[in-house]
This record gives sequence, structure tokens and C-alpha cells, in this order.
Amino acid sequence: MSVSTEQFQVIGPEHPIVAVLGEDAILPCTLVPAMNAENMELGWFRTTLSQAVFIYWNQQEQTEEQMAEYRGRTSLVSKFLTQGQAAVHIHKVQVSDNGMYTCFFRKGGFSKEANLELKVAGMGSDPQVHIEGPEEDGVRVVCKASRWFPKPQVQWRDLSGNKFPALSEAHTQDTEELFSVEATLVVRDSSVGNVTCSVLNPVLGQEKAMAIYIPEPFFPQASPWKPAFAVILTMLGLLLLGASYFIRKEHSRRMQVRQEKKHLRQLKEAKQQAKEEVLKATGKTPQGKCRPGVQRKAAYLSAWRKAPLYADWRKEQFQACEFTLDPDSAHGRLSVSHEKTRLTWKDPCVYRDEKCSVLGLEGITSGRWYWEVEIENEFLSKWTLGVCRKDIEKRYWYLELPDRGFWVMGQFYGKYFACTDPETLLSPRQDPCRVGVFLDYSEGDVSFYNMIDGSHIFSFPPASFSGALFPYFMFMCGDVSMTMCSRASGSEGLPVPLNSSFLLEEILSTPREGFSSGCGVDGAPPEAESPLLP
Repeated sequence: MSVSTEQFQVIGPEHPIVAVLGEDAILPCTLVPAMNAENMELGWFRTTLSQAVFIYWNQQEQTEEQMAEYRGRTSLVSKFLTQGQAAVHIHKVQVSDNGMYTCFFRKGGFSKEANLELKVAGMGSDPQVHIEGPEEDGVRVVCKASRWFPKPQVQWRDLSGNKFPALSEAHTQDTEELFSVEATLVVRDSSVGNVTCSVLNPVLGQEKAMAIYIPEPFFPQASPWKPAFAVILTMLGLLLLGASYFIRKEHSRRMQVRQEKKHLRQLKEAKQQAKEEVLKATGKTPQGKCRPGVQRKAAYLSAWRKAPLYADWRKEQFQACEFTLDPDSAHGRLSVSHEKTRLTWKDPCVYRDEKCSVLGLEGITSGRWYWEVEIENEFLSKWTLGVCRKDIEKRYWYLELPDRGFWVMGQFYGKYFACTDPETLLSPRQDPCRVGVFLDYSEGDVSFYNMIDGSHIFSFPPASFSGALFPYFMFMCGDVSMTMCSRASGSEGLPVPLNSSFLLEEILSTPREGFSSGCGVDGAPPEAESPLLP
């Protein structure tokens, strides 16, 4: 890797930045060693680079990729840019601004970033305390407060500062994510007098309090019959406990015998039902006669949409697409092979932090098509692949989202994800070094499969396509290359295709008990009308 001679570090605040709700906040970052940052590319983001809070390059603010909730609320503190100090100013802080941020500095081919935390806090209404009425041998007191952030803490005290344990404490959030709290206390000591309810903001360390006086007549009067009544109840309870023990023991024995009979009956019914379902699925009647073989073929053809776990099921219904790469659409840093089927970096030793893409030469406007891509990459590579519209604008900070015309998945620092909003993390059973892209244009479906083990990786929600869609490939950084697999090469390691007459007959003749409970779609058991599910 070759980098700029002017290397640097980015330092953020050591402690969280506290901002009061409705006021302004400043998120600073500093270059070490100090250097002029006026001509650098600067950015403040939330959890990922697609969640832009503020972007600055070419010595001006860029708002195209900025998150909607930050537009018109952010500005750059540029007073000390020449000294290597930059900060973004957030106006009128909201609850949604609370959380982690990343500041990003880039100069030439070298970039660094730092994390910082913004804690938003808001003091809500004064607590309102009132007496609800008598409660057992005491008085119930309720304290309410609203529009606090984050979740406030409630504490009850007497005149001497002694704390009372609350009977209950409930928190709710409104549409603005502000907290309301309702705390209940039962005071049993008539000599307490005043009771204070304090509501504390844990971030600011500030509290609001209100006291209430409880007159002694509010407490229920003690009765001399209560102790005697309690002793009588205890003796009666012991007698009833002894009697109920023997009754429950006999009842338990009878129930156990009844449950055993019921369980045996259910097992017998379940076995009979399973037998009938298997006979129905295999095309046989209870008398053992087979229905026409065309019905078994129809059951196979109707099952492929219900089986996203195996790629070979879909390949029976899709047409292989042997396209070539379009060198005219390739980024200047990418190299397309002479056969136009392999994509690599021109200079694999240069550090990159820019999206470099290329499209397939042929567009798709109808039908069902699939193609396979073999990927060779290191652990820290960044890449995506899938389909996109050709007329979209691809600049340095563009987003790969369905509403922008992209349906892609990829790898980012060893983790796999689908480019949705927000991003969807994927957990393939093994690293997909050969990926199958399945495009059903009329149904608006884009799905990805691991062509090594045939397992399903991800499917986008159905979309409404317009215009031609082109295969799309993007490299961002790392040692990575992609090869378009030809139809002749096939998919090594996939399960045997289910159009094999031997396997079809074997599956259709297997009893119901032979199905694995873990092989249905999303863990669900196979349906009776889908006998081909594994």
C-alpha cells in the first residue's frame, strides 16, 4: 500500500458531549500533527458512511447525500481549519440526535476517522404529586412528570432526607421519544408528615422536586379485632392446607392416568394423519393406487417458488445469462480482461476509498435470468454486486439503494450485507466465493444464492422495474477480483438437481416422518402441497 507523505491521526473528544434538548451542539475533531484541513474532504456520519450528517469537500458543503433530518440544521465551524481543527455545529438538538458519530478526514489517498458520542438531555415538567386515597394500612401517593430525556429517575424522601422504596414506577414515550413517568408510594407511618417526590435527569445530574403534606386523619384507623382475626385465619388456613393436600394427591393420580390415555390416543391419530398426508403427497390413494405421473410433475413445478434454500430449484425455472462486461462503463482504476469476463484492479497496490464500478454490456427488460460470479478477495475488501439501472448518476458519495436504482449485496470489512435502508446484515452458512444472481423481471424479484452449497443468501422485496436493468459490480478497496462464470463451468458443489427422476421418485416415496424439521423455508415445516421440500 502506498499512501500520502502527509500522514495524520484524527482525535475526537475523550468524554461524551452533552447537549440540552432544543439547544445547539458542537462535534469537534482534531488532526495530529496539526495541518491545514481547508482542502481536505471532511465528513460526519452516524453508524455507517451512508448516514451522512455533514459532508465538506472542494471547500464547500455537500448536501446531496445528507440525511433529511440534518438538512438546514448543520454547519461547519471553519474558524480553525488552517490549524487542523474542525467541528460540525448541530442546531436545535433533537432526541434523534442522541448516540454515536464518526468524523472522517481524507487527503489524497490517505484517510483517518474517529468516534465521538453525543448525549442529549432534556429537563421536563415539574413533578405533580397528589393523594389517591387509602391503601391497606396506609395512604397511596402518586407522582407524575412528562417530557424528560433520557429516562428519568424518581426518588421519594421524607423531611429528614430518608428514602422510601417506591411501590411501582412506570415509564412511557410519546411520538417525540420523550419520557413520561408515573411513580406510586404507599405511606404507612402517620407521623411522616411531608413526602417529597424528586425527578432526576441522569445525564445532567439535575432534578426537580415537589413535596406534599399527608394529614394524619387520611390514614385508616387500627382495629383491635385485626390481630385476633389474623390468628383465626392462620389456623383455618393450616386446616384447609392439610385437607387440600390429600385431595390434590388423589386428583393428581387420576389426572396422570387420564393424560397417559389421551397422549396414546393423540399419537395414534397423528400417525394415521401423517400416513394419509404422505399418501396424498406421493399421488397414491389409501388403496395403494397411483394417480397419473403428470400430477407428480405438477407438484414439482409448483414447489420451486417455495424453496429459496437451494439454487438448483430456481435454475430449473431461470435461463442462464452469459453476458460480458462493458469496458466503456468501467471506472478508470478498473481493468477488464480481453475476454471481457474478468474484473480486477489496474494497480492493486494503491489505497482506495472510492466506489469504482462497471456494468454488464447487455441490459435485461423481461424474463427470468441468472448468472454466476466467482469472487477472490481478502478479509478487509469492500465490494458489491447485483443489478442497477443504467441511467443513474454514480459519483464519489452515491448510495446503492433500491430507491436509487440499485439492488445489490456485498462485503464490508469481513461482514456481508444487503444494501437496504437501513443496511441488512447477512449470515451465510459459509463465505460465498461464488454468488448466483437471480433476476425475475416481471415479478420484480432480485435474489442472491451461494452457488457452492446452493443456500439462499437474500431476496429484495418485490419491486416494479422500468427500463433495462444491467449487471453491476463495484470495488472500493482491498485485493479483490471477480470472474463471470460461463454456462459450461456449472456450479460445483451444488445439490443434485431435483429434476433427476431417481431423486424425484425417492422424495415422493419417502414417508412423512422422513422430513427434517429444520429444512423448511425459514424454519417452517413443509406444507402438504409442497412434497418436494427437503
